Amino acid sequence: MMTVTALLGAIELGMIYAVLALGVFISFRTLNMPDLTVDGSIVTGMAVSAIICTKIGHPLLALIGAFVGGALAGLITGVLHTKLRIQAILAGILVMLASYSINLRIMGKTPNIPLTKSETIYKAADALLPPKYAGIAVGFAVLIVVIIALYLFLQTRLGFVFRATGDNEDMVRACGVSCDAMKLMGFALSNGLVGLSGGMLAQNQAFADINSGVGMMVIGLASVILGEVVFGTKSLGRRLVAASLGAILYRIILSQALYLGMESTDMKLVSAVIVAAALALGVIGEKGVKIRLGMKKGVPQEKRADMQKGAEGGERI
Repeated sequence: MMTVTALLGAIELGMIYAVLALGVFISFRTLNMPDLTVDGSIVTGMAVSAIICTKIGHPLLALIGAFVGGALAGLITGVLHTKLRIQAILAGILVMLASYSINLRIMGKTPNIPLTKSETIYKAADALLPPKYAGIAVGFAVLIVVIIALYLFLQTRLGFVFRATGDNEDMVRACGVSCDAMKLMGFALSNGLVGLSGGMLAQNQAFADINSGVGMMVIGLASVILGEVVFGTKSLGRRLVAASLGAILYRIILSQALYLGMESTDMKLVSAVIVAAALALGVIGEKGVKIRLGMKKGVPQEKRADMQKGAEGGERI
C-alpha cells in the first residue's frame, strides 16, 4: 500500500478534481451533452487564477475570476451550438482549439507562470493549519460549498426545468421554455466549475501551464462514471456526492498505480482502463438488477432462464 503522505496527497488532488467532476456531471449527465470544452476551460481557469495571483495578489478573487473565465468559454460553446446549430461535440472541439491561443494571451504569451512567490489559498491555509492537512481542508471547504450550491439550485423551479431539458427537450419546449437558454446556462455553469477547478489546481501546484488541460475530459468522465458505479445514483444529492467521491477514488487508484511501479507516462492508459472497467461494472450491475426484478415479479421459469441466458451472453434485456 502507498504511504500516508501519498494517500493524503491523492485525497487533496482528488478534491480539486471533484469540482471538475461536478462540472462534467452538469453537462454529461444533467444536460445529457458531452462537452469537450473542458480541456480548454480548465486551462482558462488556471491562467486567470495565476494572473490575478501574480498581478493583484488576491487568491480568492483569483478563484472567482477562474470561474468566470471558464463560464465564458462554456458560453461560447453554447452559442455555437444553440445559435449556429453546430453539434455540441464539434462546438466543444472548436472552443477547445481556440482556447489555446486565448489562454496563451491571458498568460502574457508565456507558456508557464510560476506562483512560488505569490499568495495562494493553500499558503494561507498552511499558516493556519498543519501543512499536511491544510490542502485537504481547503479542498473540502470549496467542495462542500459547491455541492450544497448545486443541490439547492437543482431543487429550484429553474433547476427542475434545467434537469428536464436534458431528460426530454421536446416536453420542455412544449411548455413554452427556451431550451436554448437552458443549454447556454448549462454550458456556462459546467465550464465555470471546470475553470474553478483549474484555478484551485494552479494555486495548489504553484504554477499554471498552457498544456495542463490535456486529458482533463477523461479525468472528469472517469470520476463521474466511477462514482456512479461505486456509490450509486438513487437521489440527486447522492449523485453529486458520488461524482465527488469518484474523483477522489480515481486519484487514489492512480497514486496506487504509481506506487506499484508504473511510469507516469502510463497514467493515460490507466485512466482509460478505469473508465472501461467502470462502464463494464455498470452494465453488469444493470443486468443483475433486471434479472433480480424479473425473479421477484414471478416471471415464469422459462422466461427467467431466457433472461439469465441473455445476461450471460451480453444481450440487453
